[in-house]
Amino acid sequence: MERRREPVKSTIFRVSLLPLFPLQVVLFPGTPLPLHIFEPRYKEMIGECLESKQPFGVVLAKENSLAQTGCTAEIVKVVQRYDDGRFDIFTQGRQRFEILNLDREQSFLRGEVLAFDDDGEAASPAEASRALELQQQLLALAGEHGGLPEADHPQLSFQLAAGVPLELDFKQTLLGMRSEKERLAILTRYYEELIPKLQRALKARNRASGNGHPA
Repeated sequence: MERRREPVKSTIFRVSLLPLFPLQVVLFPGTPLPLHIFEPRYKEMIGECLESKQPFGVVLAKENSLAQTGCTAEIVKVVQRYDDGRFDIFTQGRQRFEILNLDREQSFLRGEVLAFDDDGEAASPAEASRALELQQQLLALAGEHGGLPEADHPQLSFQLAAGVPLELDFKQTLLGMRSEKERLAILTRYYEELIPKLQRALKARNRASGNGHPA
């Protein structure tokens, strides 16, 4: 009989006026995000975060709005400072949150947010193994052979999704889900549909490059 892992306990709290950085990126807890900071308002924001040793929030920027769920980014290291005030920084995702209200009183956005963790069912070892197997297949199709996360990671789905260029809307859906079991299930279905499409596209490309003749 498979031993089921315990679900991650929920920790919910309110944070007043978290600095927000809208990006075409979905940041997951526990995953890295290097950034080059060059706009004046974000140079100011990062400077304040460094001085106060506080995180900022990364939120997916949509066409005319922001996603309602984001993830805090801890500044792990300032890689380089430039004479004109620009920064190269290395950050890591920490805590998911929902935006309750936006504040526009400073040059950069801030938000009153409510932080949250998982409160749903954990995934089984078999579900984690299947997702890892599909991730390996996907990386192989892309010609990559990087290392995979550990199967017993409590938020394996985030580790997997961060490692491949999935659609941003799909990543945003994963970010807002509060059950690792459900996240791995939807990620597995996504991979099971995506991998055959990629395999067919690669075969078609190989046939075209070989002028219709097998290698």
